[in-house]
Amino acid sequence: MNTKIYVAGPLFSIAEHEFNEKIDDNLRKMGFSTFLPQRDGHLLSSLLSEGYSKEEATKIIFEMDIHHIKNSDIVLFLLDGRVPDEGACVEIGLAYAYGKECIGYKTDSRSIMGDSDNPLIVGALKNRIAKSYHELEFMLKQFIL
Repeated sequence: MNTKIYVAGPLFSIAEHEFNEKIDDNLRKMGFSTFLPQRDGHLLSSLLSEGYSKEEATKIIFEMDIHHIKNSDIVLFLLDGRVPDEGACVEIGLAYAYGKECIGYKTDSRSIMGDSDNPLIVGALKNRIAKSYHELEFMLKQFIL
């Protein structure tokens, strides 16, 4: 399979890491290749401990993530949380601008706008926000080559 998914979402707590890894594992079992930033990218703290300045480390992370967004077919935006992760918001905006397929996955009922998500996010996702893993699988099956 040649279809690559960039997994965009929060990655700052153990719970977020475990959730992201579970989703990534399921995507790989479906036959997709993935880029999971917490596994495949750089961590700011690691780059700083290697002697990079904060500016250098930030640039390295930014450029690597941009490269992988450009080389992905789909960006999966993990929307769970009180508000969407700001870095993932940038990633989905870039993916949309690059003409990538963008899909959301949200099992969390919270929303900053009452019962709906931000119209810019919903628009970038073309209203494709799965509410269960079964629904996500259904949405993604159309992209299996």
